[in-house]
Amino acid sequence: MRPPRALRRELDVAAVTALVIGEVIAVGIFLTPASMARSLGSPFLLLVVWLVMGGMAVTGALCYGELAARRPEAGGGYVYLRDGYGSAISFLYGWKCMLVMDPGITAALAIGLGSYVGYLLALSAAGQKAVAVAAILAVATVNVLGVRLGARLMQWITAFKLGALAMIAILALALGAGHWSNFVPLVAQRAGADPLPGALAPAFVGAFFAFGGWWEIGKLAGEARDPARTLPRALTLGVAVVTVVYIMTSAVFLYLVPLERVTSGETFAAQAGEALFGRAGGRVFAGIVIIAVVGSLLALLMALPRVYYAMARDGLFFKGAAVLHPRFGTPARAIGIQAAIASVLVLLGTFNQIVAYFIFITVLFVGLTVGALFVLRRREGSVAAYRTPGYPLTPTIFLLLVTALLILLAGHAPLQAALGVGIVGLGAPVYLVAFRRRHITAQTTSDDLDSNHTASGSG
Repeated sequence: MRPPRALRRELDVAAVTALVIGEVIAVGIFLTPASMARSLGSPFLLLVVWLVMGGMAVTGALCYGELAARRPEAGGGYVYLRDGYGSAISFLYGWKCMLVMDPGITAALAIGLGSYVGYLLALSAAGQKAVAVAAILAVATVNVLGVRLGARLMQWITAFKLGALAMIAILALALGAGHWSNFVPLVAQRAGADPLPGALAPAFVGAFFAFGGWWEIGKLAGEARDPARTLPRALTLGVAVVTVVYIMTSAVFLYLVPLERVTSGETFAAQAGEALFGRAGGRVFAGIVIIAVVGSLLALLMALPRVYYAMARDGLFFKGAAVLHPRFGTPARAIGIQAAIASVLVLLGTFNQIVAYFIFITVLFVGLTVGALFVLRRREGSVAAYRTPGYPLTPTIFLLLVTALLILLAGHAPLQAALGVGIVGLGAPVYLVAFRRRHITAQTTSDDLDSNHTASGSG
């Protein structure tokens, strides 16, 4: 059997949209509304934060859609940064993905899953970490077995997520299990809320984490059918659905549980579940969260390793990461790298520590990636299979929101922000010493092959 030389294009619009929704809707919506509501102390301000973050995600998705149409290949943000700013910036992005964001978000979600399994089975802290590591390894194995298998499973899990959240909303209203008085006062902050504007920082951090991951789907462009049309449609549709779902779910939670009783994310979900399902409510919600997180882990371990694959193909990472599995045609080694580092982070950290570790530098690189759209437009013109609606206003709005979020994040957690930036900075000497010359050689070889191919074709 000859090993495959390129990734297989097997994902249609429905599959990629399911991946967007499935990756984004995870443990965040069950954990973050509590801290957001407690900090803001106002249902109206909670709605404003969701709308702003949803608007930010939609404008960003529209920009990523054009970037994906211009560069319909595996790697996503890495490819856009490479062609926009050069190999040094794209290497630092890949370095950040490998050591900070990818394993960080994978570990954070797995720890969230482990805590809910621990709630159901009364596991110790060590038992919860064991569950988290086992979940990472199991999902990595599914993704090694083939993108079609993972995508099909992802569609079923996404349908379950949306159905479960819709069922919660319908039951809450049909049973009259809550009180509309929980929304009064609608605008004014309640007693005990954090003063403005300080209350906005933790609220936006929570909202960003809940929305996190929509930008990763571009990394699957090498496996999407007609990616120039599929990716923009799926990104925009998926992010719009997530925004509506988050606003609806937060409203239902507040309808079921008054702000005065909100303590933590876990108790918030348990209280909402108890209002709907009685004593078994906490267990019902725990089961929904577990399935939701499994779906997100599945999407993450499908999309994220494509960066290491693309880097290795360009000579900016170890060659072995670009090797595809001879039978399944997946970047098995790249998937294994992410699973291994994420498992180590699970054993070393907690949910909140890991989230704070990667969030600032991630926002910074997402902003840089959208900025690459201006560079590519100036260099290549506006001709593309898909063009961002409202350009240049759309990317400008996104970048202004990113700037405001970075200021809030730096002020809220300066040490963690500096740590993430510092780890990325360590990649600069690694690039100069180990990979810069290799990348130039690989690029020269590729250019020579292209020239020979063109010459033979013209003859």
